[in-house]
Amino acid sequence: MECPFCTGDGGEVVWRDPVLRVVLANEPGYPGFARVIWHAHVAEMSDLPEAAREHVMRVVFGVETAQRTAMSPDKVNVASLGNMVPHVHWHVIPRYRDDVHFPGSVWSAPQREVPQPVLAERAAWMPALRGAIVAELDRVPAWPA
Repeated sequence: MECPFCTGDGGEVVWRDPVLRVVLANEPGYPGFARVIWHAHVAEMSDLPEAAREHVMRVVFGVETAQRTAMSPDKVNVASLGNMVPHVHWHVIPRYRDDVHFPGSVWSAPQREVPQPVLAERAAWMPALRGAIVAELDRVPAWPA
């Protein structure tokens, strides 16, 4: 099976450095859903050298901070699964008490519908989120650390 993160960006690239990229995933119902994706095909975080693991996590935490700044979510979920795509990547997902799946994960059974005006308002925050991500990640030490 071809890896979608090796053959494509995996979303709208907001920021990149020599070893990873941050994308907005454009997941329906989840404006601001981001992924931090390692460029090279590596299946597990423990396959990366320690400095690389630290770099990935600095970027993940920077994206979370940017989401909190630009979107004021009730919670941010951070997950690294890789069961479907065994390529190092982290999901960073702003969550709201009224989102479709809350309090479950975004992959759980739907709990409710979210009115389109609410989703449209959150989607309107995307320019601010893009700027906040860039501002946060410009503070991350350049690779190699």
